[in-house]
Order: sequence, then structure tokens, then C-alpha cells
Amino acid sequence: MSSKIRFSVVRFPGSNCDYDSFHIPDIRGNEVSFVWHKDHDLKNPDVVILPGGFSYGDYLRAGAIAKFSPIINEVVQFAQKGGYVIGICNGFQVLTETGLLPGALMMNNTLKFICKHQFLKPVNINNAFTCDIKPNEVLDIPIAHKDGNYFISADGLKGIQDNNQIAFRYCDKDGNVTEQANPNGSIYNIAGVYNENGNILGMMPHPERAAEDTVVSHDGTRIFDSIEKYIR
Repeated sequence: MSSKIRFSVVRFPGSNCDYDSFHIPDIRGNEVSFVWHKDHDLKNPDVVILPGGFSYGDYLRAGAIAKFSPIINEVVQFAQKGGYVIGICNGFQVLTETGLLPGALMMNNTLKFICKHQFLKPVNINNAFTCDIKPNEVLDIPIAHKDGNYFISADGLKGIQDNNQIAFRYCDKDGNVTEQANPNGSIYNIAGVYNENGNILGMMPHPERAAEDTVVSHDGTRIFDSIEKYIR
């Protein structure tokens, strides 16, 4: 495989992190393409990114209308064949709406939009999205959402725990997973999950906002480092 990884960034009406999601893989020397929500061609990617924002204005609920976009059929087929997909914030919401990821994202327990730096504790680092992260490494990656309260049934929670599908949990700066470190009420402090096969990641924090020298935290680079290391 070429040293360049091919990324496709899906754009919906209301996406507002699409350029950020394009920019970071691009400045790292990869091939990046935008894909419009009405398209039927993903442009032969290695990785698909569903970016943050407010697809279709979050009408009905976040991600509920986006799942009917023509391009989502292509994303589903790509993922089912083992292609790598990462959904960030609104993209995570879209992935749960399509059923590609378990659980659902509800309104924050504060009923307010939250935008701040947030500490994360990786749970499963034997994965394409986290393989370059060290055990017990605490990441500082910002969040910006109103519907980030992850919910899953008790049986579902046991299932993703048993299958090692939890990617990240909210924690404090020392890696302690506590109720006080949970910004939105997510069950079990969950900030991100994988599908059963581990080729799909959904996460509420924004790694693309913490992945270059012009910003305070560079910890988002750990996600992109992992993707490149694993796929190459």
C-alpha cells in the first residue's frame, strides 16, 4: 500500500467540522476527498470520516435524517466489508442511528451545549484507531455537543464490555473515571465505542481539533497516528 492513506470526508447539510476533518489528514500528507451526501461514490477510501456538526439541523434528533442520505448506503456497505469508519460527534450520532454502532446519543443531562477541553481514558487500544496510544495514557481532546449523553441498555452495556467495544471513557487529568469527570451524563462515562469487528469508531470528542501545533492540545494526533500506523 502507498504511504499515503486515502480519506473520504462525508459532508451533510449542516456539517461544520468537515474542513477540520479534511485538514488534519491532508497536512499529514494523505490523500483526502470530500464526498457530498447525495453522492453514490465514496471515492475508493481506506478510511471514511463522518464529521461533526448538525446534519440537517439535527431535526427530529441528531443524525436521524442523515441516515437516509444516499451516501450512507455506501458507507454501510463499505463498513460491512471491513472498511474503516470514524464518526466524530455528529458522525457518532449518525452511526448509532444507522445501527452501525450500538447505543444512542441523548441530550446532555445538563440540557446545555458543552464546549470545553475534556480528559479521556482509552479502554481498548488494540485497534486501528488507538493502537499507537500507550496503556493508561490520558488524552486531552475537546468536546462540543448538546446531544452527547451516551445511552445503552443494561444488557447492551454488558455486551460491549464483554466484547471490549468501549473505546474511551471520560476521566480527570489523572485518569480517574468519576462521576465528576463525566461532562454529559453518559452511562459508564462512555465517550466512544467500536463495532464488534473493531473497524468502526464513534466518539464524541473532536480529535481533529487537537491535532496540530497551533492549538493547545495535540492529543488528537494519537488517533491519526494510530490509523496511519495500523493501515500502512
